[in-house]
Amino acid sequence: MRVVRQAAVVVKMKIAALQPEHFNSVAGIYEEGMATGVATFETEVPDWTTWDKKFLPMCRYVMLHEEEVVGWCALSPASKREVYRGVAEVTIYVAASHQRQGIGKRLLSHLIVESEKAGFWTLQASIFSENKTSIRLHEQCGFRLLGYREKIAQRDGQWFDKVLLLSKS
Repeated sequence: MRVVRQAAVVVKMKIAALQPEHFNSVAGIYEEGMATGVATFETEVPDWTTWDKKFLPMCRYVMLHEEEVVGWCALSPASKREVYRGVAEVTIYVAASHQRQGIGKRLLSHLIVESEKAGFWTLQASIFSENKTSIRLHEQCGFRLLGYREKIAQRDGQWFDKVLLLSKS
C-alpha cells in the first residue's frame, strides 16, 4: 500500500491598507455589489478621485487573498460638523466569489478596532432592508438596530427602505 502525502494548501489572506493601486479591484467588487440591487443607490462606479473624496483617508482596508483584493471596507463622515468628527459610516463589500468565508466579519472587526484607535466613538451603517446578510454581519460585529428609514430613496422608480444600525459603545 502506498501512502501519498499531499502538502497542505495554505491560503494566505491578509488585511492591508487600501492603496490607489487596489482601486481597480475595489471598483470591480463595488460594481458586483451594485448589480445585486440591494447594496447602494449608486448606478455607476465612481472614478478614483471621486471615491477618494467620499471616504475618509484613514481606516480604508482591503482583504488580500494571495495578493488579490477580495473585499474592502472604508469609512465616510457622518456629518461635516466638527461635533460629529468621531462618528462615521461604514461601507463594506466582499467579492461575490469569496462571500460566506468570513471575510466580511474579519474586515468589519478589523475596521472597528482600527476606527477606535483613530478616535472614532460611533460607527453607523445604513443598509437596504432586503440585505439580510449585511444586517446579520453588522449585528454579529456588535452593531444594534436603531430603526428604519422608510422610503428613503428611489432607484429605477422603486422606493427602498434602509435599516440604520449603530455600533455599541
